Formats: sequence, C-alpha cells, structure tokens
Amino acid sequence: MTTGRLLIVVHAPSPNTQRLFDAVTAGARDSGDIEVVARSPFETGPDDVMAASGIILGTTENLGYMSGALKDFFDRCYFPCLEETQGRPYCLFIRAGHDGTGTRRGVETIVTGLRWRAVQEPLVLLGDWREEFVEQCHDLGAAMAAGLEAGIF
Repeated sequence: MTTGRLLIVVHAPSPNTQRLFDAVTAGARDSGDIEVVARSPFETGPDDVMAASGIILGTTENLGYMSGALKDFFDRCYFPCLEETQGRPYCLFIRAGHDGTGTRRGVETIVTGLRWRAVQEPLVLLGDWREEFVEQCHDLGAAMAAGLEAGIF
C-alpha cells in the first residue's frame, strides 16, 4: 500500500538534464511506500497535479527564466488546480548556467499564486556541469519521498 503519490515534473532537453531527471526519480523511488509518477511538463496535466501528494519541479534556466515547457505546464494547470491544490508541498531544482535568480523568481511567483508550500529552498545547480549535481538531485528526490512517507509534509 502506498502512502502517497509524488509527481515529478522535469524539463530535460539535454543528456545531462536527463541524468538529473533520472537521479531525482531514482532517489524518490528509494522510498518503498510512495508512488512516483515522473513525466515531462508536456505529458503532465491538471489531473496529475490534483492526484499528487507532493510535487518536484525541475527546469533549466532559459534566458533568465524557467523553460518554456515548464511554463506551458503551469499555463495548462494553473486555473484547474488553483482551488484544489492549495498547501501542496513542492520543491524545485534549477539547472542554471548563469545565476538562476530569474528562473527561481518565475517559478516561485506562480506557485505562490497556487498557494503551494515549499518544503526546502530551491536546489540551484549553478555554472559548468559537475557530477555532484546528480547526487544532489538523487538526495532531493529521496528527501521529498521520505517526507511524504513520514507525513512531515
């Protein structure tokens, strides 16, 4: 029996960002009693969000903003989910080539409107690629799943 459903929504346009998506998903699946649903933003809709106990969002930094794919996800889900998902726990990771500030601000503006609840500071994977990013994403997925499983959020 599962104790909740974790929805992971990540835009992964490159092999390295796909590795981050895979790592966060693997980390979440390390928790035995959480159902993990991992999808691209284009494959995710309002029903997925409403069925989730918690959400992990992942995006690249594109021109100082979130990816168009994640913005499209929010555009399609915002109003159908607005009243139904208030208080939903979420966390965010950003693969940032610059500083991630605009990307973080863009996502946080939308989730503030949705009244979702951040369970940790965004993980900003900054600068040139480093292998440690993979482990950090794995840990993010594991921590979110463990928190849901334990009823912490």
